[in-house]
Amino acid sequence: MSRAAVPGLASRYPIGGQLPALYAEDDFAQRFTAGLDTVLAPVFATLDNLPAYFDPRIAPADFVAWLASWVGGSDDERRPLELRREATVRALELHRRRGTARGLTEALRLVLGVGADVTEGGAAAWSRTAGAALPTAPDDEVLVRVWPERVDAVDADRVGELVRALCPVHTAFRVEVLPGPPVDDGR
Repeated sequence: MSRAAVPGLASRYPIGGQLPALYAEDDFAQRFTAGLDTVLAPVFATLDNLPAYFDPRIAPADFVAWLASWVGGSDDERRPLELRREATVRALELHRRRGTARGLTEALRLVLGVGADVTEGGAAAWSRTAGAALPTAPDDEVLVRVWPERVDAVDADRVGELVRALCPVHTAFRVEVLPGPPVDDGR
């Protein structure tokens, strides 16, 4: 979409009406300034509505990707516009949780529209006793189980790309695509 030349857009601030009285009746001056009004009307309309351009919930669709880039968000124009808007609004919140299981789950839901369950095997241990035995080695990979939630199908490659981008570099992971949410059997 282009806001450069909107046919028939009237200027809220016509220049001809602001000219000195000497030019108020001058046909050439009025026609000349009317041409300028046509050029400036989209500029004035944009400036009058500037706050709306910076709110991803109501910004024009072509601005959502630009706003996402401002906050370091992920924007994919293949996704529905509402998901893109919500992901841009919550980008800062996702950055605070980046690298955590909760952050990864939220990012997968917002960015790709999939439900997710992240099982991490990382661990940390300490002891007050010097020379204590080392803790057992944690699992060496993160298991990311995803299923369709707000989309019809899950693209495992796109899930892998997002997980790779959001996990710490040294983290190995495995992605499993499920037909629906996992069932807790109570064990």
